[in-house]
Amino acid sequence: MGTKILIPSGALGLGYDRAALARGVAAGPDLIAIDGGSTDSGPHYLGTGTSKYSRGSVKAEWAEIMEARAQAGVPLVIGSAGTCGADSAVDWMVDITREIAAERSESLKIAVVKSGQDGSEMAKALIAGKIHPLEAAPEITPQTLEHCTNIVALAGIEQIQAALETGADIVIAGRTTDTAIIAALPIARGAHPGGAWHGAKIGECGALATTSPNSGTILIEFDEDGFTMAPMGAEARATPYTVSAHMLYENSNPYQLYEPGGHLDVTEATYTALDDRRVRVTGSAWIVSDAYTVKLEGARLGGFQTVSLALVREPRYVKNIRDWIADIEARCAAKARERVQGPFDLELRLIGLDATLGTLETAANAASEVGVMGIVTAPDEATSREVAKILNPYLLHHPLTEQEEMPTFAFPFSPPEMSRGQIYEFCLNHVLTLDDPLDAFRIDVVEVGP
Repeated sequence: MGTKILIPSGALGLGYDRAALARGVAAGPDLIAIDGGSTDSGPHYLGTGTSKYSRGSVKAEWAEIMEARAQAGVPLVIGSAGTCGADSAVDWMVDITREIAAERSESLKIAVVKSGQDGSEMAKALIAGKIHPLEAAPEITPQTLEHCTNIVALAGIEQIQAALETGADIVIAGRTTDTAIIAALPIARGAHPGGAWHGAKIGECGALATTSPNSGTILIEFDEDGFTMAPMGAEARATPYTVSAHMLYENSNPYQLYEPGGHLDVTEATYTALDDRRVRVTGSAWIVSDAYTVKLEGARLGGFQTVSLALVREPRYVKNIRDWIADIEARCAAKARERVQGPFDLELRLIGLDATLGTLETAANAASEVGVMGIVTAPDEATSREVAKILNPYLLHHPLTEQEEMPTFAFPFSPPEMSRGQIYEFCLNHVLTLDDPLDAFRIDVVEVGP
């Protein structure tokens, strides 16, 4: 008999098809698993230990999924709680769960898995040779780790299995790999490890591996030979193409996926359409590594930032916009260095031309209107704002040449300077070697209810 994992959507807060979720509950799952976040939206959330999603949206969806759990009578697991999985974000998610349980007059046992790491302890681990860089990792020192506002280790299946073994109704986990919360129970029950990790990879984003990605909910059944994936949306279909293609998603190698304790190899995987909706996969392999490692993510303060925005429509200026901003950058930076103390960084981005790809952009034709965004970053807010104010008259009136009248461009806001406050940057792309998978994690059991 297989193990059925119901995945309501790709992430809590994205929304899902409620009818599809109901079909999934009726199919008799053994566990409901949903991802709570990722690093997709940048370092701010890990840096501050906060969620990118609104509390109201998270609470509303979580309440419905908690109701689905109660109807199914099975455990509910969320990983990377609160977007970043930092300890404060986990506490935030536990508080929401307490509120819902009280409102529903429901008594629950919750296993809380925390992934946060102490910077000083990580500095010691670096010195001891237990932290190693991944490809293209930045250079780090013990001080790098000590200066991080938050460091998390990505949990694998062992940590989720330990939480489930407490008999918890709900597991709220800090940062985990997207796959671990799905693969943990099937592997604990004897499912094929390669099939379990592969199916978890396919299911990590809900219905993204189907013909109707927005339907959200899917059901994956794991067994001793592989897995079967079935979408729950009325119009959604899984095909060998949609399922196999998902190995490319957020993965540089479409045949391998590295996880704590080993890696998945799908080179010999076979994808078979059972009907016009379901796909069966066998032949995936799980290769155990010599050492058990977990990936580390860390964020640190990157300074303070102020942004300004000007709009340019005059055809001659639009045509020569790159020369114009290069002149402004040089003149403004020179003036700012004379008038402010301390370092700063000034950057002008062309919104509508190459703001996304920068020097990698190939379609370099000028548009009819260009937004010029000035970004000033400095170690303190006062310097950041002062340089932005020095930039102001350049964006408003700077002429293309010295032999022409002073132009006037448009600021969409007054004042145009907008403070972004503290900004954060990722500073780790490393793995931590553990003697025991639970060494870097803490599991607590709490009782909540009316």
